[in-house]
Formats: sequence, C-alpha cells, structure tokens
Amino acid sequence: MVPELRLVNDIARQFGHLPDEAAADAVADHVRRFWDPRMRAHLLALADAGDLDPLPAAAAARLR
Repeated sequence: MVPELRLVNDIARQFGHLPDEAAADAVADHVRRFWDPRMRAHLLALADAGDLDPLPAAAAARLR
C-alpha cells in the first residue's frame, strides 16, 4: 500500500469520532502541520485519482 494512503487512513480513523466536517478539518490540519510538501502533493494526487475514502478526500480538498 502507498505510504501516504496508509497514513491518511490511520489519521482519519483517529478523528472518526468527530462530526464529518470537524474530522475533515482535523485530518487536514494534521497533514498541513506534520507532512512534508512531497507527501502532501502525493496525497492530492491520490485524491485527484479518486483513490481516497470520503474522510481523507474531504481533508485533501481542504488542503487545496
């Protein structure tokens, strides 16, 4: 599995208890704060390809 895909899914699970909008904001904030630009770019490429689950996809949309 692609490392960024595994990581973002793990992060999304950690915030899964929050309402959808808050969870997407929290995942996006985590990625913004802790991922390097190459990892973020790869995550956005995965989102463009439609390879993300709904919560990570919503987080990726917030990173644009």
